[in-house]
Amino acid sequence: MEVKTSIRFYENVPVRAVWDPATSKWWWAATDLVSAFLKSEAPRIYWNAAKTRHPELKSLTKQFKLTAADGKRYETDVLSDEGISTFLSLVKNAKYPAIQQWLKGSLDPLDSQSRTKAYQLYDSPLLNDIEIGTSQGLQQIHAYLFGGLYSFAGQIRTQNISKGGFLFANARYLKTTLETIDQMPETDFDAILAKYIEMNIAHPFMEGNGRSTRIWLDLLLKKRLGQVVDWSRIDKDAYLAAMEQSPLNPEPIKHLLKAGLTTDVKNREIFMKGIDYSYYYEGVNLPEKL
Repeated sequence: MEVKTSIRFYENVPVRAVWDPATSKWWWAATDLVSAFLKSEAPRIYWNAAKTRHPELKSLTKQFKLTAADGKRYETDVLSDEGISTFLSLVKNAKYPAIQQWLKGSLDPLDSQSRTKAYQLYDSPLLNDIEIGTSQGLQQIHAYLFGGLYSFAGQIRTQNISKGGFLFANARYLKTTLETIDQMPETDFDAILAKYIEMNIAHPFMEGNGRSTRIWLDLLLKKRLGQVVDWSRIDKDAYLAAMEQSPLNPEPIKHLLKAGLTTDVKNREIFMKGIDYSYYYEGVNLPEKL
């Protein structure tokens, strides 16, 4: 039985989580919580000292095997939401109300809901029915992720939009632009990345382009090359900077994503981590309408 894991980010610090079907709860890596909430530079030492100082924490702690930064899996102390509440009260952390909101996803409920739908895509029959490498396939993904959340889910935009001063493809010619992208070759990695960059420039939806298009890219890489991107190896700032440069200089994004490729295409954890990182890359602000 595959273990359902996740990575969430609190103030840019990754926090590993694992779903325990026995308790129907998410459990969070204790040392990651110490790093994220308390900004400790020695989280393992801090956590071990906290367990010694407060023995009641031991009864609230479980252990699960989680993947560490070196790619290996280790038995890791984890806490449920209730355990986190007790821990933060013991260390007198004043940020608990905001942390509680973060745990529940209420800081950004729409993003949380679409993320949940993205997780569900892994087991959805739609995954086998999506048109690979076409704008129609991208619309299918977008409609699945944002259906019921955005009125325009799956619909090609009819307004011009920009972001950070960059004007995406003109809405008037978007249909023709997408038809041209559909015909672009998919023969090798460079060709696929060129198609990905052009689809990003097209930005066919009012919102949710990046999250949809990264899934679209992985499905395309999987079908043509038998590979996907392990997004957990792709630094957020490096990725955003490379994508910003990509219309004029595609080499940085090609180099970055090529280094993150893996042939482990059936690994559920890689897919789920990919969703977590994809949502981490994105802000919640809508692009500017023009």
